[in-house]
Amino acid sequence: MNTRRTFLRNSATIAGGMLLGGIGAKSAERPGPGTANDFWNVLAGRRSVRKFKPDPVPEADLIRILDAARTPPTSGNQQPWKFLVVRDRASIEQMKEACVLKYLESVDGDKTTKPETRERSVRNRLAGYFSAPVYIVVLTDNNSEYPAYNHWDGPMAAGFLMLAARALGYGTVFVTDAIPDSVTKAVLKIPDRYTRVCITPLGVPDAWPDSPPKKKLGEFIAYENL
Repeated sequence: MNTRRTFLRNSATIAGGMLLGGIGAKSAERPGPGTANDFWNVLAGRRSVRKFKPDPVPEADLIRILDAARTPPTSGNQQPWKFLVVRDRASIEQMKEACVLKYLESVDGDKTTKPETRERSVRNRLAGYFSAPVYIVVLTDNNSEYPAYNHWDGPMAAGFLMLAARALGYGTVFVTDAIPDSVTKAVLKIPDRYTRVCITPLGVPDAWPDSPPKKKLGEFIAYENL
């Protein structure tokens, strides 16, 4: 029985490594809470990263991450995704300036602080989000075979993408409001046929954040009925 349990445990570790493209020595060189050397460590080590180093993401790593992002199950195997990769610094700066303007417009009636103080605060808050070398907009195609199911399929791709990125030592964060949909749509000229799931910066974290408090597993589980 012990031999069988050991086999199953090792098989799960190997399967996790295959799913995420494997972990090489390169991953161990990147900052992080230990070495992400198996599937369970990848799960435990994923963090929402909001400040990045300027180090470029090699094309080979980017392709491995995107390849993992296309592999989740989907409704009727429709695979409705589109991954818009943004590396042009001018486009990234344009998104940042559009976000600054949008935030300042939303607090235009605030009389408690000076305009220059508000702008400085907004820029400081957004600086980390726009420090990454790569941004990936996760989209679903409204013309997919089963578009009513896109809102379930889309987040699956984003989740796989983020775990694959962590397996290779990169940070991500599931961004919605911080970089509004209207900003990415306008700046990146995204056609109406696509619906945004999220946008995530991708890069080497400036530092890996500590894990926020997590509820106990027992709070989520019910057997047979609630």
